[in-house]
Amino acid sequence: MTYTAAAGLGVLVAVLIDVFVLRSRIVLGRVFWCTYPIIFGFQLLSNGVLTGRGVVLYNPDDILGIRLVYAPIEDLAFGFALIVVTLSLWVRLSAASPPGPDRSGPPAPPR
Repeated sequence: MTYTAAAGLGVLVAVLIDVFVLRSRIVLGRVFWCTYPIIFGFQLLSNGVLTGRGVVLYNPDDILGIRLVYAPIEDLAFGFALIVVTLSLWVRLSAASPPGPDRSGPPAPPR
């Protein structure tokens, strides 16, 4: 399996997990798409440093060859999949956990 095929499969699986398995549906919401550019910017920065300086190398036969700030497009797809699954799990597990103590103010004095 090429890196390109694995990246495409990773995106597909992440979206299916988000929408149908965990049902957090973050990819269907405006908040995700409004904040994703922030994540994407930092992903480009870190990927650009690692691939631009030669820390990470790719076999040219396994990637499409399309790069954005040194990063192969496949890396950006894997990053997207990682973020989607992580946020989906976070949303799902947050909804399932019992609420914690109210920490909005100082504790009540002992009686």
